[in-house]
Amino acid sequence: LRLRAMGAARVHWTESRSAGSSTAYTQSYSDQVEFLSHRDTLMAPPDNGEATVLQAGRHEFPFTFQLPETLATSFEGKHGSVRYWVKAKLHRPWSTVKKAKKEFTVIEPIDINTPALLAPQAGAKEKLARAWYCNRGQVSVTAKIDRKGYTPGEVIPIFAEIDNCTSRAVVPKAAIIQTQTFIARGTKKQKKSVVTSITGDPIPAGKREVWHGRALKIPPVGPSILQCRIIQVEYALKVCVDIPGTSKLLLELPLVIGTIPLHPFGSRTSSVSSQYSVNLDWLSTIPEQLEAPPEYSAVVSSPEAEQSLAPPCRSELGDILEGPFFAYIQEFRFRPPPLYSEVDPNPASDNIRPRCMTC
Repeated sequence: LRLRAMGAARVHWTESRSAGSSTAYTQSYSDQVEFLSHRDTLMAPPDNGEATVLQAGRHEFPFTFQLPETLATSFEGKHGSVRYWVKAKLHRPWSTVKKAKKEFTVIEPIDINTPALLAPQAGAKEKLARAWYCNRGQVSVTAKIDRKGYTPGEVIPIFAEIDNCTSRAVVPKAAIIQTQTFIARGTKKQKKSVVTSITGDPIPAGKREVWHGRALKIPPVGPSILQCRIIQVEYALKVCVDIPGTSKLLLELPLVIGTIPLHPFGSRTSSVSSQYSVNLDWLSTIPEQLEAPPEYSAVVSSPEAEQSLAPPCRSELGDILEGPFFAYIQEFRFRPPPLYSEVDPNPASDNIRPRCMTC
């Protein structure tokens, strides 16, 4: 009784080629990468060469083996797959070999709690709308998401501004796109599909639309596959604007779908938390408020605003502005209030005669 554990990625597809007006042929592309190969003997014949006899009934042979640390996630695609399986063979004298095969699933751990995947993603694009060689105006879009890494089931808050300077209404949309890339013999074959999408309200001519954290929920999808040589699965958030009479305006922000979700803030024990505890750059990852605050001028009058917004001069602060002005603001903002006590910490001595206030 022998056991074999296998894991491999395989790709295969065909393409039609034309060599002339009447000649055509089919070109095949195939490749394979082996991730796992383990062999074990669960029951061997004795050294004297005689056959091992098993009594009638049920017999179990437990087995274990260690998986390598770097394995690609199990995957089934149109032109390729990543599969893992265990196969057992029972050799019997003067009889056919009995075979059994069982597949199992492997999930590569992708921790989104890393600086690269916690970094915000932002971009901007613009496009001229033309019809019959006439300029109909310009459409521009800027978009931002708070980080690059997400896990299935999370909601992506999208912050975007769409300016429609054309003479016709445009429609903004957002979608998560999955791109499967298959590589063989130096040639790539790609398959793209829409995972989920949302559509905004039409934007009239000459107007602006602002998304204050528009929610886009990630459905159950497979994680990204980035380290396999012949199969890659990538994701992207695309914000597009449908412009009548011309092609769409597309803005793409990269995404990584991981398996280890975001840790609650303040409870991280990994090295990421220690890095961000001394680095104030993480403040930029905090998303904008869902509701815009009122204008400052609507609350404070103009003279008061000029006085309150004016920074303190160097003569008033002395040497406190030797460092950056932001450091001074942070120190002032987070300085704890003074401690108050009903008991005077420095009482007057009884030996000192009170001074007459009229002298």
